[in-house]
Amino acid sequence: MVSSKHLTRRNFLLSSASVLGLTAITASVSLSSPSPEIPGNILGAAYKIGHKLRGGSFPEPTETRETNIAIIGGGIAGLSAAWKLQKSGISDFMIFDMDTDVGGNARSGQNAVSAYPWGAHYVPLLTQESKAAHELFEDFGIITGTRNGLPVYNDYYLCSDPHERLYMYGHWHDGFVPEIGVSESDQEQHRNFFAEMERYKFMRGKDGRRGFSIPVDTSSQDPSFKHFDTFSMADYMSQQGWNAPSLIWYVDYCCCDDYGATYDQVSAWAGIHYFASRNGRAANADSQTVITWPEGNGWFVERFKQRLKGHCLADALVYSVKPDGHGVRILYLDVTNNKTVEVKAKAAVMATPRFVAQRLTGATKNNEAFQYSPWVVANITLDALPEGRGAPLSWDNMIYGSSLLGYVVATHQNLNRIQTSTVLTYYWPLSDKLPAQAREEAIGRSYTEWCAIFLKELLAIHPELHGHVRNIDIWLWGHGMIRPTPHFIWGQERREALIPTPPLFYAHSDMSGISIFEEAHYRGVKAAEDLMSYIHHPYETSI
Repeated sequence: MVSSKHLTRRNFLLSSASVLGLTAITASVSLSSPSPEIPGNILGAAYKIGHKLRGGSFPEPTETRETNIAIIGGGIAGLSAAWKLQKSGISDFMIFDMDTDVGGNARSGQNAVSAYPWGAHYVPLLTQESKAAHELFEDFGIITGTRNGLPVYNDYYLCSDPHERLYMYGHWHDGFVPEIGVSESDQEQHRNFFAEMERYKFMRGKDGRRGFSIPVDTSSQDPSFKHFDTFSMADYMSQQGWNAPSLIWYVDYCCCDDYGATYDQVSAWAGIHYFASRNGRAANADSQTVITWPEGNGWFVERFKQRLKGHCLADALVYSVKPDGHGVRILYLDVTNNKTVEVKAKAAVMATPRFVAQRLTGATKNNEAFQYSPWVVANITLDALPEGRGAPLSWDNMIYGSSLLGYVVATHQNLNRIQTSTVLTYYWPLSDKLPAQAREEAIGRSYTEWCAIFLKELLAIHPELHGHVRNIDIWLWGHGMIRPTPHFIWGQERREALIPTPPLFYAHSDMSGISIFEEAHYRGVKAAEDLMSYIHHPYETSI
């Protein structure tokens, strides 16, 4: 944690919120006025089913099935592994997922107004090192060709203008680097910070690799870069003398956005990586453009599902995965029929978080370094559009001084630019408490309490929306993403997690230490390629 001489995020948020005229919303918010009755539900990954893994009893198997390859987990990593196997000519495989549908934290929903994301909602332009993702983007028609040596992205999938805006002191302004009320000396800190991040973007180690790249494991192994993993981003900024409240808020926001953790909770390596790793370019877009859809990364999930019809089995809680001398013996609970099914496979891809994989395989080592951030996402349906002074409504809308990350407008990509209704997707990483405590509090909250929290924030900045909220649905992510705490990215436990243990091959973004689409896809493809090498199946490498 940041030392007492540093300005902590909580103290900063409380002080800035008082200037805003808002009360900073935290996980310990006092709900003095419950929300009115608004239709909606608390949704989320099937944690009650998943918690059976903690020691629930299961019936003896009454059915046996066989498959060549079993993929445990249907998030982006598992779907990507299946995509690679299929492209390489393997058709005998099955994906098992305990939830009602595959997709993991890239799942999406839809109502009469719009499709909307339940988690991951965009991908920036791909880095030069993201070879596997580049192949997928070409396959799915996101990249349609090249021009002057640069990829051409499908114009329909590039985020429309305006991209983003920030709410400060009752006024919206373009971009989300704070500008209003920022002194000249603090602006100088901003300039120095961005100049340093830009310098790191081009720096290479003695091994010739960029210091910070995507996928993470293509980054330089030079100790001059890796040492940033031994202390926090807050400590790094203190060492540099960067203490401007506006800059601290901005860096803290970015850490929460990608890691679900505050800048004093993540390593300096991860913090710098956020700014220095992206070097994507396009022939038809500027480098800051992102790829997105109304349903966010649920767009990928639907394309994967179309390709993998007949291979995905939902409501299948795998609770045991054990090598048996001839391959792998898998036991799963058919949740719908409450019966256990045995599956025999030659090999398996474990596309689950590390803590789940440990339970399934019976591993005795406790990977304590693997910590996960809980998240809450609210999709709020309105029969009017948000307004406000200053910059116009944008795709991404952030609020200075709030512990919530702001909202994304699901209808922003709608080709019908004349709209009277919309869906706002609000994101909130529960980062102000230890993950276990935050998870427990989140699960214990009622729908009315969740509505009160999100309405309090929304109506404080958009009083014109009183009476225009038509539905609020809440999604709880108990283990939403891996937290790149100090010593984790280049620590021993992550290194050990990267070692295949045939016939089991591991694939999840937590193995990278950073939960982004490119890492999940890379891990899935890497596991599929390692597996194919093990069974002596020919393939063309994507990585």
